Amino acid sequence: MSDDPELTRTLNAWSEVFLHHSMHEFKKFMDEYGLSASQMITLFRLYHGEPCSVSTIGSQLGVSNAASSQLIDRLVLQDLVKREEDPSDRRVKHLVITSKGKTLVEQGIIARRQWMEELTTELTPEQLGTVISALSMLTSRAARIPER
Repeated sequence: MSDDPELTRTLNAWSEVFLHHSMHEFKKFMDEYGLSASQMITLFRLYHGEPCSVSTIGSQLGVSNAASSQLIDRLVLQDLVKREEDPSDRRVKHLVITSKGKTLVEQGIIARRQWMEELTTELTPEQLGTVISALSMLTSRAARIPER
């Protein structure tokens, strides 16, 4: 982090407010649809990635295959995920997000971002320009930092 304590305090304050609002809105969305965090993580994984196996989901969530299988069963019953046979090995089943699942994830993203729409109405055009410039610079630099 920069040696500038004001920058550090400002970034930390923004991060806390951003996470608080985003997570609060997302939690409301999950509660409204009766979804657990593990189910949402699974839906996001399938939405943004390739089809995968139940064991892959279990490994990524840090749970047993039995637990991940139960989680997937609930998503299948809700028509959010489906199991498809691997064309090269019929014994292998891949998990695929359904169109209903994709729509739900997209609605969740919108719900999580809604508070930001309200925030932007509070800013003047000049303030918006300053925020856009600063956030664009931070986003560009942050994208270059490798994940640990």
